[in-house]
Amino acid sequence: MSTKINVAILGATGAVGQELLKLLAERNFPIRNLKLLASPRSAGSKIHFGGEKLTVESVEEKSFNGVDLVLASAGGATSKAWASKAVAAGAVVIDNSSAFRMHSDVPLIVPEINPEAAAKHQGIIANPNCTTILMGMAVYPLHKLQPIKRIIVSTYQSASGAGARAMEEVKTQAQAILNGQTPTAEIFPYPLAFNLFPHNSPLNSQGYCEEEMKMVNETRKIFAAPELRISATCVRVPVLRAHSEAVNLEFEQPFAVEQARELLTTADGVKLVEDWQANYFPMPVDATNKDEVLVGRIRQDLSHPCSLELWLCGDQIRKGAALNAVQIAELLLQKNLIKPTASPAAVV
Repeated sequence: MSTKINVAILGATGAVGQELLKLLAERNFPIRNLKLLASPRSAGSKIHFGGEKLTVESVEEKSFNGVDLVLASAGGATSKAWASKAVAAGAVVIDNSSAFRMHSDVPLIVPEINPEAAAKHQGIIANPNCTTILMGMAVYPLHKLQPIKRIIVSTYQSASGAGARAMEEVKTQAQAILNGQTPTAEIFPYPLAFNLFPHNSPLNSQGYCEEEMKMVNETRKIFAAPELRISATCVRVPVLRAHSEAVNLEFEQPFAVEQARELLTTADGVKLVEDWQANYFPMPVDATNKDEVLVGRIRQDLSHPCSLELWLCGDQIRKGAALNAVQIAELLLQKNLIKPTASPAAVV
């Protein structure tokens, strides 16, 4: 990737925005100029990148002039307000929010699963939900060989899914409890330290929350399998970073456990972690700050001859968000799906 482009990060001061910056540096992404955009309250703050101190700007319409790529991680309302303006200015937007994921004209991409969808973009590409990405990484290699009939998944989601302030809130709550005090909650509806509760996103008329329906609808779209039967139960747990998932997969025919292990051992972006003698399998502490989705405890479902069980952990901020977005950007460059502007964006 020798062609350098002008990049803007929308939501640069948040947890995912900070991870995007780290990954762009680690992966030597070809940046000509970089803009850091955020809300007015963050404008003027300084962030280190590439040996320089960059100033965060308040996002406005002219912010996207001369920008080739926008990595957006500022929430759905912000994306809805600014994505079309960025596209109109000539940029491609990779959006981490749920604002555009289910739009028929917006590709929803996990590069290891459906990279071909990138060519269909019309200016906006959606980054899937974190739990959807992590599950997809683990189950798609199996689905590709033998289509899955049904997925039953339970998630154990860390505080990082609600942002940096949520992670700090859990730490504060834990300290309060250890000091014999009553913890308070602001980011979450209830104290999360030493506690857990079903995901607090809005419920639909069938009793499924928004987070659970994201897993259902997004997986179907990414897999191009609109009839795939999926049921999800999403739970918030007192873990700072990295999500875990227990997944049950039903196939038309029996799927050999050893074949599943072999496929996942060689799958891109997946690492098999199994030590049956030591009863050691993927854990959030091992997945934290790792690019790979850790998969293990693959076993035959005793209740169904055509079903497998597996367990996975993945870093919600990395592969579940920022890394997947950067990989999409790399894919666009590899396929010449971003056209660099003739003149550079203003240097921050």
